[in-house]
Amino acid sequence: MQYDIIVIGGGIVGLASALKMKVYRPELKILVLEKEKQIAKHQTGNNSGVIHSGIYYKPGSLKAKNCIEGYKELISFCERENIPFELCGKIIVATKKEELPALEQIKQRGIQNGLQNLKNLNSEEIKNFEPHCSGIAGIHVPQTGIVDYKLVAEKYADNFKSLEGNIHLSEKVIDIKRYKDRVELITDKTTYNTKMVVNCAGLFSDRIAALTQKQLPLRIVPFRGEYYELKKEKEYLIKNLIYPVPNPDFPFLGVHFTRRISGGIEAGPNAVWAFKREGYKKYDFNFKDVYDAITWPGFRKVAKKYWRVGFDEIYRSWSKDAFTRALQELVPEVQKDDLVTGGAGVRAQACDKNGGLIDDFLILEEKNIINVCNAPSPAATSSYAIGKYVAQLALKHF
Repeated sequence: MQYDIIVIGGGIVGLASALKMKVYRPELKILVLEKEKQIAKHQTGNNSGVIHSGIYYKPGSLKAKNCIEGYKELISFCERENIPFELCGKIIVATKKEELPALEQIKQRGIQNGLQNLKNLNSEEIKNFEPHCSGIAGIHVPQTGIVDYKLVAEKYADNFKSLEGNIHLSEKVIDIKRYKDRVELITDKTTYNTKMVVNCAGLFSDRIAALTQKQLPLRIVPFRGEYYELKKEKEYLIKNLIYPVPNPDFPFLGVHFTRRISGGIEAGPNAVWAFKREGYKKYDFNFKDVYDAITWPGFRKVAKKYWRVGFDEIYRSWSKDAFTRALQELVPEVQKDDLVTGGAGVRAQACDKNGGLIDDFLILEEKNIINVCNAPSPAATSSYAIGKYVAQLALKHF
């Protein structure tokens, strides 16, 4: 079983990387391995479907660069493949006076990242975009949109296979052995030889990386995001997307309202530490996943630093009243009975030894192996650009 490149992980980033490599070098034999029975089951499949504009990210960061480039590529790909999407715009709303400096900083980042036609809103102008929203100031971001990322990933896969790329499902990588001029990749079904491995394993990217890099300077910590949905008769309260001003010290955007491309309005997500890397329910638990987190010195420092924020998130997870109050800061008319339990996703958040929640994309390159170790939001929006970047790193060895 000989391949030129094997990509581990059939999520949107792994598929985009495989597709870009095949487009650039169609003669190479490339395989995508996915442990599930279907592609895009986890982070991609549980994504809220927002096409991010790039307004939040530090200018010059990988997130900023890849989001802006990936945004354009994603729109072109959707148009080319007839994938439904809509650039409906969103508003970011300040509800407290102390949020105003952070709101202005977000706008300035957007300008530095090349966004045009951002509009400052006063309390009355907010209602021109969202009549039921309450805030003291806001920003309208016209570039933001909505799409179904699972459908995007499926189209990536179709394009990859049309170029004679291979995808093997229900096959889990259990070991990797490196030799001078090749890599031996062992799964629960067979053994492959390849010249290059690209690790896009998402929630398990650190464990795959640790198979060859024993002193890996990070650990994946899973955060579950839980959603409610607005009842059909209350969907009129939200026209498009409404976001709060995020906590600048915490790498999550806060509970918000999102119109889905398939219909309906989502409210959420929160961000709670998950006791299982693929734990979509409150009671899901995996001993190894918990042990890996609590024995990592960086996680203990994160818990100490953010314990108050973490407690609030947990409380909101268990209390529908608390969740409702957070949503009412943006849309006061929303009531507890208007919300029905929705889905959940688990975000792979890399944490370093010093207690830093790594805020940027992180891609580590070794001989014969590329590890995509941190690719949280906006990775789906950025997927084509990340895929291009990963492809360029891999193909320079051929």
